[in-house]
Amino acid sequence: MDGIDVLLKERRLYRPPSQFQKKAHLSGFEVLEELRRKARRDPEAFWVSAAKELFWIKPWRKVLDWKPPFAQWFVGGKINLSANCLDRHLSGARRNKAAIIWEGEPGEIRTLTYQQLYSEVCRFANVLKGLGVRAGDRVAIYMPMVPEAAIAMLGCARIGAVHSVVFAGFSAEALRDRINDAQAKLVITADGSYRWGQVLRLKDAVDEALRSCPSVEKAVVLRRTGAASPEASDLAWSEGRDHWWHELMARASDRCEAEALDSEHPLFILYTSGSTGKPKGVLHTTGGYLTQVTLTAKWIFDLRDDDVYWCTADVGWVTGHSYVVYGPLANGATTFMYEGAPLHPSADRFWSMIARHRVNVFYTAPTAIRSFMRLGEQWPAKHDLSSLRLLGTVGEPINPQAWLWYHRAIGGGRCPIVDTWWQTETGAIMITPLPGATPAKPGSATLPFPGIDADVVDKNGRPVPPGKGGYLVIRRPWPSMLRSIYGDPKRYEDQYFSQITSPDGSRRRDIYFTGDGARKDKDGYFWVLGRIDDVLNVSGHRLSTMEVESALVSHPAVAEAAVVGRPDEIQGQAITAFVTLAGGRSPSDGLKDELRQHVAKAIGSLARPSEIRFSETLPKTRSGKIMRRLLREIASGETVRGDVTTLEDFSVLARLQSQGEEE
Repeated sequence: MDGIDVLLKERRLYRPPSQFQKKAHLSGFEVLEELRRKARRDPEAFWVSAAKELFWIKPWRKVLDWKPPFAQWFVGGKINLSANCLDRHLSGARRNKAAIIWEGEPGEIRTLTYQQLYSEVCRFANVLKGLGVRAGDRVAIYMPMVPEAAIAMLGCARIGAVHSVVFAGFSAEALRDRINDAQAKLVITADGSYRWGQVLRLKDAVDEALRSCPSVEKAVVLRRTGAASPEASDLAWSEGRDHWWHELMARASDRCEAEALDSEHPLFILYTSGSTGKPKGVLHTTGGYLTQVTLTAKWIFDLRDDDVYWCTADVGWVTGHSYVVYGPLANGATTFMYEGAPLHPSADRFWSMIARHRVNVFYTAPTAIRSFMRLGEQWPAKHDLSSLRLLGTVGEPINPQAWLWYHRAIGGGRCPIVDTWWQTETGAIMITPLPGATPAKPGSATLPFPGIDADVVDKNGRPVPPGKGGYLVIRRPWPSMLRSIYGDPKRYEDQYFSQITSPDGSRRRDIYFTGDGARKDKDGYFWVLGRIDDVLNVSGHRLSTMEVESALVSHPAVAEAAVVGRPDEIQGQAITAFVTLAGGRSPSDGLKDELRQHVAKAIGSLARPSEIRFSETLPKTRSGKIMRRLLREIASGETVRGDVTTLEDFSVLARLQSQGEEE
């Protein structure tokens, strides 16, 4: 790739509010820059200082063993993640502090203190041992967003079992493939879950999957949606294999010593969503992952002891692992969990929960923010959101217009926004503002976290000039990095450490390619341009879909937009835009022309969409990401193929396809 043409410019700057800055863990840009300089000079010393904040059963003998592309951190050290999230908080005031506050979609509320969570995790760890699970065994977790999902994860970590959380919206086929790839010994699930007021029958999907999963010996079933016993419902039950969660827990001891595990002991496998063919299980280990997740959660979200912190991600995604469960609990924070849909039973569900639970830190996805924008400010305006002091975004680049709406309508103009960039593979946040130190630019993830050596380069690893687009890479190993693709180290090397070459054409095994395009501006701020696979090639110019989408969303009639390329004999690719209108606006040919002109004026005639299609909604995963691959196939008139198991609403796909046929 020679580069990406960058057309969109954003010059607005938002400095940390002085009142926030005074109390922040990291206060002032100069302090942060000095910290970055020290981390650049001696990155190992920087990460050692972070690791020393954790409880280690045995100290490490070597900080980093780097044999590109394979890394080991804190070699020889012994640690337990569960003990760091629970046991070390029990001797002081945090013992009776809320660890998890949970609200179910029907409205139930539960609170677990650190002492109560510790007891439940110990019980479940003993349940696992009683079912024959040992350190190193793989355990599949297919559960709704309930506290028991976190308990299951922490219970696995306590005894050294490797968990593989499979998002509970995945199909039986997707679950089967992930279980078989990991060779899981046990499955943990629930009878069902609530979503949009409906019951999703999770146990049925598990039963279907387990018909072809010979490695699974036992299944533990949580009673969530009301089946008192297999005899009292139509719930299928396999005697000898299936066990009720509550019955096993009632017989288990609430004391279980945490295993002393090697720093590099496998912690979890997480399969990236939307893949085709053989599942790709990203493998993370214990000590380095916990070190980086703990520090990033503390500094980026400026966590305080009296905070109620809410990350809206599902535990089926890496954000749920790192910033719903492990990062907050390692810091002794109160983490809020919600089971259901964001707009059920009405469009103000999120805002009512923030007001009722007095949430202080709110971390969600840009796609969710754009959906809220479309519904209008009257919904958040109904509720007292004054408890909020910090906002965050995760999942994909946020359009400047959505950033500004979030800042004004949700944060009241007083809350810093941390726009974070990271991946399943990185394990923890990599590029981000520090809220008490970094001036923010709407749409930019700003600067790398201290100790992270990120850059934007060309195909040969040479830094590209400011303003020019290129490959987003990480030049040095970091503690929370993936260690491999489970069972397939060659695929790990080929996918992540083979894209950047030396001038002689040899592969650079020491540079991690993220798969994203990006640019740096004159201040060194990073602007992520989206997946390289999504870059448009129009008349020989490489354009970022994110920039065209941002230009469209900046028009007052547009709530959300997704841009893809379709084959074109003259231009190579023609730009097709799928547009969702703001409330009260109606589709028309005149509006299509107006939007084309708006894009041309904002970033140049080269980016003017050839086609605009209006849609009430866009195809999204349950985590809120727009499935642009599906839109590319629809725009090109192709049959939709590949994995669609993560799709939230299949009717969206049918409507878009029928609309294309009509046109």
